[in-house]
Amino acid sequence: MGPMTEPAQALPSDLATALDRVGDRWSLLLVEALLAAPRRFNELSEAIPGIAPNILSDRLRRLERAGVVVATPYSRRPVRMEYALTPDGRELAGALRLLADWGARGGGVGEPLAVENRGRERSTGQRRATHGSLRDHRGCSREP
Repeated sequence: MGPMTEPAQALPSDLATALDRVGDRWSLLLVEALLAAPRRFNELSEAIPGIAPNILSDRLRRLERAGVVVATPYSRRPVRMEYALTPDGRELAGALRLLADWGARGGGVGEPLAVENRGRERSTGQRRATHGSLRDHRGCSREP
């Protein structure tokens, strides 16, 4: 018998990597709230209805570790922070705009899309695509 080898670990997709950084509801809403200007904790709490203070603190720390948000102290005693998007965080504006537009259109209501991937077309049965161009049920191209 040959030496045992571990199965090759699949590298995460680009989408999976992005979702690891900002892939939950509260994180995306925080990024949206910070697009216009830096904000303080209480301002963010007011801008995002329903977010609990502990969740807000947790998401801000996560986004800071991910390089999406930067915290700058504006008061030393007690320590209080102002939060702003980094250049990486500001790059999310386009993606958030696409998600908001999709949500405004009904977000998933309608015909399923097919994904063209490397010259092959397959029906997804869902409105999800990761690569390639999108086509509706008649084969007509649609913008992603």
